[in-house]
Amino acid sequence: MPQRTPAHRFDRFAAAAARTSGHAIAFTVALCIVVTWAVSGPLFHFSDTWQLVINTGTTVLTFLMVFLIQNTLNRDSIALHLKLDELIRVTEQARNTLIGSERLPVRELEDLEDLDLPPEDGTG
Repeated sequence: MPQRTPAHRFDRFAAAAARTSGHAIAFTVALCIVVTWAVSGPLFHFSDTWQLVINTGTTVLTFLMVFLIQNTLNRDSIALHLKLDELIRVTEQARNTLIGSERLPVRELEDLEDLDLPPEDGTG
């Protein structure tokens, strides 16, 4: 039975929210809201409150989506690295030193990348 911790519930919610917000229907709903807001401008005489409604709504939504998307990105990145590490482990020609390389500082990653570059004189 899966754990029902707050972190687990948040992960499930974040994954569902990311999937839902990535659909064309979500874009269409958002577009309809913006068009409705814009068309209602003359009705509210383009007042400060009318502007505040869309500004506040989009700001709050953007703020919350940053955390949901980052959660999903982190989880996907970890899963991808685990799968790649497994492929490195089972491939004879692969360098096992690359397992977990995503945790290295940028400079060390650049050094590893430089090791894989062919010579510039075209002999390699």
